Amino acid sequence: MKVLLVDDEIEFVNTLSNRLGMRGISTDVVYDGQQALDYVAEHEPDVIVLDLEMPKVHGMDVLRQLSKTHPDIQVVILTAYGTEEREKEAEKLNAFDFLNKPVDVETLVERIRGAYRFKAEKTMAAAAFAEAGEFDTAKEIA
Repeated sequence: MKVLLVDDEIEFVNTLSNRLGMRGISTDVVYDGQQALDYVAEHEPDVIVLDLEMPKVHGMDVLRQLSKTHPDIQVVILTAYGTEEREKEAEKLNAFDFLNKPVDVETLVERIRGAYRFKAEKTMAAAAFAEAGEFDTAKEIA
């Protein structure tokens, strides 16, 4: 499982990376939205944990771009600035989950693993339809 953490709070995100590592989830870390988009262009993670309020490119703009170019990447929003409006917008852009800081690490681990399972199940379903000759259905799922 490839996980990318995106947050401009350097100390927070590095600590989070270490805590996830202690729970068997290795991560890569970037510190702003533009770095996230650049990272995804070269390495496609399975799951991204994405902050919203960041310099250069806002997290919601990153999510918007990913939903168009990499819809198979599962995104968990993790923000200190969560509102109902933002949560609804993220849901429309197919974010897997929306969490507010501070978050219990075990809760985040559950959500990351859930996002990965969702992606894997979606990929397997698409492959099964493709194998059965249902290419249009496979494209819709993937």
